[in-house]
Amino acid sequence: MQGGRELMGVSTSPPSLPDSGLDPIRIAHTPAVAVALERALSGGNLSREEAALVIDCPNEDVAAVCAAARVLRDRGKGRTVTFSPKVFIPLTRLCRDVCGYCTFRTDPRSDPHLYLTPEQVLAVAKAGERLGCREALFTLGERPEQRFPEARAWLARRGHRSTLSYLRDMAALVLSETALWPHLNPGTMTRGEMGELREVSASMGLMLENVSERLCRPGGPHEHAPSKHPRARLRTLEAAGALRVPFTTGLLIGIGETRAEQVDTLLAIRDAHARWGHVQEVIIQNFRAKPATPMASAAEPGAREVLRTAAVARLVLGPAANIQVPPNLTARGFEVYLEAGINDWGGISPLTIDYVNPEAPWPQISMLRAQTEAAGQILRPRLPVYPEYLLDHSEFIAPALRDRLRAAADPEGYVKGGFPRHEVASA
Repeated sequence: MQGGRELMGVSTSPPSLPDSGLDPIRIAHTPAVAVALERALSGGNLSREEAALVIDCPNEDVAAVCAAARVLRDRGKGRTVTFSPKVFIPLTRLCRDVCGYCTFRTDPRSDPHLYLTPEQVLAVAKAGERLGCREALFTLGERPEQRFPEARAWLARRGHRSTLSYLRDMAALVLSETALWPHLNPGTMTRGEMGELREVSASMGLMLENVSERLCRPGGPHEHAPSKHPRARLRTLEAAGALRVPFTTGLLIGIGETRAEQVDTLLAIRDAHARWGHVQEVIIQNFRAKPATPMASAAEPGAREVLRTAAVARLVLGPAANIQVPPNLTARGFEVYLEAGINDWGGISPLTIDYVNPEAPWPQISMLRAQTEAAGQILRPRLPVYPEYLLDHSEFIAPALRDRLRAAADPEGYVKGGFPRHEVASA
């Protein structure tokens, strides 16, 4: 690997301790937890039993677990923490699924415009470009044409048989007319569909959420969401690997899963990446209760629970993993997640809201920088594809995009021009 970068996996670097001087193994109160931490720190893969033990450890052991996670983060990522300056483009909010926690979804009665037009897509992208954004995040509902005749008719009038076909054209439009890079998050996809989209995107993503089929049973949050069945989502994750797509995935915690099921989900991600090397980022996203949804009164996971899961994600996935916790979903004190060994804050927009969590505004980039630096880290803007893929593994980038993507990056693979322009744009 060049420059010390590597894809998510086992690091060959020697063990180190956090600057505080705390030895994670020595400060663990539970002997079995200490043994598991020692295994992770020595470069071993935690077993399911070890990971389940650590994620369910007594509260007094959480400091040791987080300390071990920081050791691995610093070993693999140094002091760099990243974010992606982005615009959020909700191409359509129509969706065939009905999840128990979602307010992103609309229907033709509540949203008669159905889709954003090319003019609207381009207006958002160009406005973001003026503010220094480099990612165009396309998030949209799952295959609405399968549920709504209005969606089928809208697409047909424009020469499309599917939402994914229209998405491809809109991603190509943004690529041709702006300096933004599409990151596509359209739900489950077949290998053929993803292959078409690969040619017009820097990266793609799909939250695995959780591999528990129990959540799809009657009364569960995914009862009426066929695309949330674990088999469907795992197939998409595998297709992305086979096609060499830099892929973002992650967990949604607090939707009724157990901690052991969180571990199972992390292990599924680790196994897929071991086969293909394509998981560029893993998000630990906390559930937020929304009014007028079946889960409106459900308890939200607190910061301590998110901290615990994020730290175990680092221990399971290793020092080279890119692990993110969205800062806008914790109203105060989001910087605590740096203590759990994360190294990315995800997409932050100076222009558009988080349409999936509209009640949760993005932090100002200047504040994000200040909080990150106060924790002893360095904040850097990145492209939607991570540096290790852009510089060291060009096979993960569509050939037609490689030279242009490299030209948009500095020698280390981060956004050319660095941080100052984004701080000014967000002020």
